[in-house]
Amino acid sequence: MWVVRIALVLAMAVGLSACGSKFRTYTGPEVTSVQVHKADRKMYLLHHGRVLKSYDVDLGFAPQGHKQFDGDGKTPEGTYFIDRRNPYSAFHLSIGISYPSMADRAFAEAQGKSPGGDIFIHGGSGKKGRPDDWTAGCIAVTDREIEDVYAMVRDGTVVHILP
Repeated sequence: MWVVRIALVLAMAVGLSACGSKFRTYTGPEVTSVQVHKADRKMYLLHHGRVLKSYDVDLGFAPQGHKQFDGDGKTPEGTYFIDRRNPYSAFHLSIGISYPSMADRAFAEAQGKSPGGDIFIHGGSGKKGRPDDWTAGCIAVTDREIEDVYAMVRDGTVVHILP
């Protein structure tokens, strides 16, 4: 009888430990592209043009226009891809966007400036007291939402960031 009780307690402990994990699994259709519509503050995860999920987003603190230089507070515009992930992000979880492109680098260098970098889709949005657009150029969703995005979007996925 005590063996059954121990087995039940262990099963409950394992089950409860999975509830608090920020690492989710996803078994649905492949996310073939991500679209960010800056003017609408929306991000869409798509499977061959069909919207799988949509999210409200926060952008850089100066969101109008394309990111050109380090510290300008703009979110890039153009076509990039997911090139890395950070499970230890200061913003819960994050997936990296391949900004700056070669063209972004060349433009900034011609102006004698740095293009900046470290552009991510990350959590941290929806916190009290935070302005709508607050990042240094990243795309922010809530912590719960980045858990889904992190699980659904694979490295190499195309990201289209539209004005």
